[in-house]
Amino acid sequence: MVKLTMKTHSKVIYYITIGVLLVAFLLPFIPLFINSFAYDFRWPSVITKNATVRALKYVFYENSSTYESIFNTIIIAISVVVIDILLATPAAFSLVRYEFKGKVIIKGLLFAPIIIPSFTAIMGMYVVFLKLGLTESIYGVILAHILPTLPYMIMALMVSYSTVDTALEEQAAVLGAGPISRFIYIILPHILPGMVAGASFTFLISISQYFLTFLVGGGKVSTIAIVMFPFISGGDNAIGSVYGVLFSALAIINLVLIDFILKKYYKKRKFKII
Repeated sequence: MVKLTMKTHSKVIYYITIGVLLVAFLLPFIPLFINSFAYDFRWPSVITKNATVRALKYVFYENSSTYESIFNTIIIAISVVVIDILLATPAAFSLVRYEFKGKVIIKGLLFAPIIIPSFTAIMGMYVVFLKLGLTESIYGVILAHILPTLPYMIMALMVSYSTVDTALEEQAAVLGAGPISRFIYIILPHILPGMVAGASFTFLISISQYFLTFLVGGGKVSTIAIVMFPFISGGDNAIGSVYGVLFSALAIINLVLIDFILKKYYKKRKFKII
């Protein structure tokens, strides 16, 4: 009876905690969602007399740049994720496995975008991009997004690499496995969760870039952040709210997809071990 009571009490605490966290998560979205259907909404009022679908109609039917911005946002973010993985995988491996002169300096340079104000680095990069003809193009924006995202990918992979048991690689080498085989069958399965986590951070940071995209893209590369900003900074708040919900949806889809991939991966590994 006592065990049953304790179990029930634990469940109540669990559901209350989940409920509080869910409310805390959804609370910022409530005025955003209401404002999407309101002509002139002012928080904390939760009832508006001027409910309308005008903003939704504009965003999804009248503004042709909406779908282009969604497409560009996803393409840019995915491209940045792929490039970051290709660059960060050997970089993280070298920083974790090897000791060499200037290692501290190299680490400092790689993680500098996290420490140094981004505006400083962006302006220098913009001058270089102007000379190379990469401004006002989606390719330039993709390369520009690598600057603030790469450190997070490297950091995630360094943590994963540091937990890999080198004895397994040594045993595989003794059995005749080459460097590529050892990486594919031993290292990659171990660092994949860190790679996925780094990809999630990279995706979220990329889609949220406004100033960097505006500066390098010159206003000609349309993303959700670029389209949304004029409406939320003194424009039409209802339309800005719709774009805000759309932006949040992309971020949530990314997190749900990452969670699904990790759960499926661990379930598959557990099945193989059994």
